[in-house]
Amino acid sequence: MIKVAIADDHAIVRKGLKQILSDIPDMEVVAEASSGDEALAMIRADGWDVLLLDISMPGKNVLELIKLSKQQFPRLPILILSMYPEDQYAVRMLRAGADGYLTKESAPEQLVTAIRKVSEGGKYASPLLAEKLVAELFIDAEKLPHSALTDREFQVFSALARGKRLTDIAQEMSLSIKTISTYRTRLLKKLRLTSNADIIHYTLKHQLFDHSDYSSNQ
Repeated sequence: MIKVAIADDHAIVRKGLKQILSDIPDMEVVAEASSGDEALAMIRADGWDVLLLDISMPGKNVLELIKLSKQQFPRLPILILSMYPEDQYAVRMLRAGADGYLTKESAPEQLVTAIRKVSEGGKYASPLLAEKLVAELFIDAEKLPHSALTDREFQVFSALARGKRLTDIAQEMSLSIKTISTYRTRLLKKLRLTSNADIIHYTLKHQLFDHSDYSSNQ
């Protein structure tokens, strides 16, 4: 029996995933989380074989969740679920330690195959993603500026885009405000931006995040 844990802040998505897996005799959903912080607690509780992790949730950043999970349970696979196309985030997530990337649009057709693949120790990539991964080996030009951010810089960037304050980001990442401020300065320079408002405009322009989920932070 493959024990699946689901972390997604949309109840309807979790219900849909559970419905798909309920028809699979050797798969069982054993835990759910609706935020990054709940996901972290779920990860630490163990008891799962495959983690389905949403890319955009309130609370703990997805990159941090991947790294913390891999530190504690390096052999337990993580399958990223995203509403965003593979060309936006897939390579970064896989580099961070994820074992596969699946868009929610394709999940009904590919979910079971992807879970089986990663549960057996493999990596899951759609044909389109596999092609992109190959291209990444040879092409570095014409990338959007945010692709040059380090993982830490990207975490701060995504938090600022959601309207979080430096003090809140520092607490979530267990770093000093001075360190977070340094990351902010670096990422602004790399993106050629000057303010938090510019960051929000940049992410809206490139459709990097679902800002509607974070309106309360604005």
